[in-house]
Amino acid sequence: MFDDSDETCWNSDQGSPQWIEIQSEESDLTEIFSFDIQFQGGFVGKDCYLEVVSPRSDDNLILKQPFYPEDNNKYQHFKLDNSVKGKIFRFVFVNSTDFFGRIVIYKLKLN
Repeated sequence: MFDDSDETCWNSDQGSPQWIEIQSEESDLTEIFSFDIQFQGGFVGKDCYLEVVSPRSDDNLILKQPFYPEDNNKYQHFKLDNSVKGKIFRFVFVNSTDFFGRIVIYKLKLN
């Protein structure tokens, strides 16, 4: 997902919901304005949202913003309503376009 190779990907198990959590390795908070994601068509997240969590507590939600990917193989860009700083970025996929709830992601980039 992060190596810019078209031959590697992340795939979930079956079932819903699924999620990906990214924790910033930097000592300061990481600011993001947008993100890019590339799914495999037919295995795309539905009813998705990005959560940004405070580094002090998993219960301290800074942001919860929905996003709506198209069911295709294209590299998709999503802009946040406002930039946000955080340490933990959690992409939650409540459902999937796949009947079994599987999701396949080739690329994911925070901007």
